[in-house]
Amino acid sequence: MSDSKFDSIPLEWVRAFETTARLGSFTAAARETGLTQPAISQRIGNLEHQLGAQLFVRKTRAIHLTTEGEAWLPHVQASLNALRDSSEALFGVGRNKIVISASSSIVQQWITPRLPALLAASGAEITINTMVLAGDAAEDDGTVKIRYGAGDWSGLYKAPLYEERIAPLASPALLKTTEDWRELPRLSVSGPRPSWRNWREFSGQVTTSPTALRYDTFASALAAARAGLGVLLGSLPLCQADLDSGALVQVSCEAMPHHESYWLLASKERISRRQWEVLRASLTR
Repeated sequence: MSDSKFDSIPLEWVRAFETTARLGSFTAAARETGLTQPAISQRIGNLEHQLGAQLFVRKTRAIHLTTEGEAWLPHVQASLNALRDSSEALFGVGRNKIVISASSSIVQQWITPRLPALLAASGAEITINTMVLAGDAAEDDGTVKIRYGAGDWSGLYKAPLYEERIAPLASPALLKTTEDWRELPRLSVSGPRPSWRNWREFSGQVTTSPTALRYDTFASALAAARAGLGVLLGSLPLCQADLDSGALVQVSCEAMPHHESYWLLASKERISRRQWEVLRASLTR
């Protein structure tokens, strides 16, 4: 193949290949790009003809990259990322705004204290959306999302906010009412977080008091713990400011690790690599 054939490959064909390879489906690629499935298929067919190589193995209900396609994909993605990042750096193409979606506890306990550093480093206008629905129910409400899980999201920039460690926390005033914190009322939070049963299995410490209050958000349960309403099984990194100020005390010397935690997630299509590095440096530890 002559060099002129390489030089004349349309960028739209290359983008169709990258999108299809990343999503693993002509249909999904068409949906993301706003094109029809036949249009995506035609562009990839034209690209394969121009290159003189098959990029996908097409089966009845699935497609797979060929060896040539797998080898070429990382180079294509690196080139497209470089093109996008250089466009942003030179022309500021729509990259001056960042929308962050997170739960109220993460906004209050983690993001807000780190916003000055993020604002200074990013130079962007930042919008904070407090997440109401759990999990991925509000999937497209921000360019950046902070979600709880094990990190098994695909196709996104991702990094854990912190390494999770969990322990019982209580206010100093509440602890003065008893010699054994295990007799105090327990506070619980609905959702996928570790429970008091998990704590008992980990530590062997049995609490004798039943759960007094159950909350639907960690932020509400944390406020109750500060007010002396009970003992909260809390995230030590997330509650570090309360521990440092003395508003809460870790009542057990043991801390339970957990494989799930909060993760910083961002769309590779909606922020640049440079923006991601700034976000990761500012919001994770």
